[in-house]
Amino acid sequence: MTTNGNDRTTQWKTTIIVSTSLQNHDTSRMLLAQHHRIRFSDAVKSGSIVFPQSGIAFLIINPQELPENLEEAGLFDKIKKFVTVHRNSFLLLQAPFYGKKELGIMSVIQHRFLGSNLRVLPVRNNTEIVKGMLTIAKATSKPHVDSVRDRMSLARAHIIESSSVWEMLKDIKLG
Repeated sequence: MTTNGNDRTTQWKTTIIVSTSLQNHDTSRMLLAQHHRIRFSDAVKSGSIVFPQSGIAFLIINPQELPENLEEAGLFDKIKKFVTVHRNSFLLLQAPFYGKKELGIMSVIQHRFLGSNLRVLPVRNNTEIVKGMLTIAKATSKPHVDSVRDRMSLARAHIIESSSVWEMLKDIKLG
């Protein structure tokens, strides 16, 4: 959405529930700087950020901080509980560089949770975390999802109306 015909977009603000374990995390500071309504809570899973209006939850994990044996680290149990609680869940794997270890962890997690409602997103830094979370949350929040749905319907109608195949079908029916 642009304002006054220029390229600046209006600032979208929402309520966000952040795990108290992320209270001093750069991601929390960046969200606060953008004037979102932040509520820190012990009730949400450690390392998670929830957007209640969108029904979206994010779990931030740094693969570089994990031991070699992921089973012993309790990672899969943590992710399983997170996916069970949150219908629309995203796992953000934060690493500045994706080497063999990071790609291996991502692959293992994707295979382990294949078919679940978990989506795994690799991110390099806190800026990508915030930008990705806000983009997904905004696109799925109630007023915006209706707007996107309406625009998709209009685009679909326009494509159908201007389609040469549609014109041929009309001619065949009339002929």
